[in-house]
Amino acid sequence: MRASLLLILALLFALAEPGWGASAGGCSQADRQMSRMGKSTPDSRQHCRMPGMHAGKAGEKTLIATILQHTDSGTSMQPASTPVPMLMTAAGKWRVMFHGEAILNELQQSGPRGGDKFFSTNWFMPMAQRDLGPGQLTLRTMISLEPATVTERRYPELFQQGETAFGRPVVDGQHPHDFLMELAAFYDVKLGEHTLVSFYGGPVGDPAMGPTAYPHRASAAENPMAALGHHLEDSTHIADDVITGGLTYRALRFEVSGFHGREPDEDRWDMDAGKIDSWSTRVTVSPAQNWSLQYSIAHLTSPEAIHPGEDVRRMTASVMYNRPFARGNWATTLLWGRNSDLNGYQVFNGYLAESTLHFLGRNNVWGRVENVDRTSDLLGAAAEPPNAPERFLARVQAYTAGYDREFSWLPRVSTALGGQVTFYGKPAFLTPIYVAHPVGVAILLRFRPAGHMH
Repeated sequence: MRASLLLILALLFALAEPGWGASAGGCSQADRQMSRMGKSTPDSRQHCRMPGMHAGKAGEKTLIATILQHTDSGTSMQPASTPVPMLMTAAGKWRVMFHGEAILNELQQSGPRGGDKFFSTNWFMPMAQRDLGPGQLTLRTMISLEPATVTERRYPELFQQGETAFGRPVVDGQHPHDFLMELAAFYDVKLGEHTLVSFYGGPVGDPAMGPTAYPHRASAAENPMAALGHHLEDSTHIADDVITGGLTYRALRFEVSGFHGREPDEDRWDMDAGKIDSWSTRVTVSPAQNWSLQYSIAHLTSPEAIHPGEDVRRMTASVMYNRPFARGNWATTLLWGRNSDLNGYQVFNGYLAESTLHFLGRNNVWGRVENVDRTSDLLGAAAEPPNAPERFLARVQAYTAGYDREFSWLPRVSTALGGQVTFYGKPAFLTPIYVAHPVGVAILLRFRPAGHMH
């Protein structure tokens, strides 16, 4: 694990090397200075013409321009005004970008079900774009070192459940992401000023299902922990053999996806595969620069390995709001997710509200509130019989608040030190195995690119 953490730091130092420009509106400070002096180069001028940087009115961009940036997970959308931490440069006809995040966490939780652990949550996303034929080609991959930096195939998280570890359901813990989180290509063609046709696909990708996944949401940017409702809301953000088609007209976008419905297996280093047996569709509306709303529905064929043959109908709806202001930004998400077990006719719901406020240039405060249904798998070894179909067990709550402050350590890398605390609510019958008032506390050190693209 120490070697993996050193590798994360090595990647961060690599970002500090010359050649990567911190973007703000698409141009690095050096590019803007060269332009003012009349000495700009073709590369720097191309760098300053990133898709959507200067579309629409001053300081605004259209939904199509936002889509063409492809900075969110899969083909999902956050509000157009959302800042995206990233580094950018130009290489010939290609525009090359990098964004990602690495967080070192020291976590402690109370009670017999609580755990203590030092681990890292992280992801890294390089991307390249260029004009090709009548449209724009985007190539993107995303990797995570969590298979090495999250040992024993999980990190502690009270009341969390989903997927498996060592052949059993993960309970009171969150599984690590796969090493290869995405390997996909986009091709977008404008049919007019207000119409865009999009194609997306790859052996690993994110189908048109749910909002932007929690690791990439601005409203969860400082929170290292997965949402308890992850497997009700956005767990399809890593899926196999994904193809998606989309049509955008003005402020409205419609998408349809086909993909393999089984969630990743326990070998987090390999690349899974399977036939396209599941589908999803999503409608996204962006009525203004600061708003993004979506509704999606999917049929997932046998998503959980521990419950083979149990198909799921998933629905989600979300509202995202983002408000930039002088030396700060405020991002908020309201999210509902619902799983319907099509075999046992069980229904499970999850509700989430989260918000992150960046203020005075260096400060971040955040919160998350959840109200989530849990299944009989939560009982773990006490469940009888083992691997029986899941049934509704209880509804639990989680209340998280955190703060961190950014400081300068590495060039072009934003570093922050802080922490968060989570209080849990649950029915009284779970007190004997969880104590009356479970609590989790985390101290964190966060790294990400210092530039922002708006």
